[in-house]
Amino acid sequence: MRRACVETAARPSRGTSWKSVYDTIRIDILSLALAPGDLLDETTLAERFDLSRSPVREALIRLAGEGLVVTLPNRSTIVAPIEIASFPKYVEALDIAQRMNARLAAELRTEADLKAITRRQREFIAAIKSKDHLLMSEGNKNFHMAIAEAGRNPYLAGFYERLLDQGRRMLHLHFQFLERSQDGYLLTDEHDEMIAAIKAKDVERADALAHAHTRQFRDNFIDFMKENYATDITLGAPRAAE
Repeated sequence: MRRACVETAARPSRGTSWKSVYDTIRIDILSLALAPGDLLDETTLAERFDLSRSPVREALIRLAGEGLVVTLPNRSTIVAPIEIASFPKYVEALDIAQRMNARLAAELRTEADLKAITRRQREFIAAIKSKDHLLMSEGNKNFHMAIAEAGRNPYLAGFYERLLDQGRRMLHLHFQFLERSQDGYLLTDEHDEMIAAIKAKDVERADALAHAHTRQFRDNFIDFMKENYATDITLGAPRAAE
């Protein structure tokens, strides 16, 4: 009895336990340290974090809710594949959300919003200089969410945030392509143009720039895929053995 109490005391609380597992695995997935299709075995993860399987299972359930992991019919859990076949539909949704939030921001922004957007842009530029893709994708998301928050529509902002989260792994591949092919050009000029349009309250230009921004991401990602994979490949397709 005493031994069980000592072991329990040595571990974090239940809330801390699953959150620690969740945060670590989420970072590994978003940074591609865990590749699409990688198996996530509860027992192995429990041993890795020195926890019972319950907090590991809780973390995986929450990651599944974000679309970052999936459970197969045999009850195995894997890192969610990047489904290339669905990429056009993803970009279509991203384009609509990006344009609508940009339009609303240009119409409704305040001086405080402009300061927040500009600050997020500075943070993104600093992340680029660090060459840390995880920081870069987080900085990119924060920049675009600052624009969404300026638009004052929590429903559109929430939808947009989910799309940005779902696309972060693709954005990492996009960053790799830009670093290699465009001498370090990484979206900063486009961001500055969007800020200028929002500052000027130019709704139509903000819309056009947001649309061009999505197209740039789409075209570069497709070019990356053509360079590195067969055109009909699904990244991280579940392996037959799993």
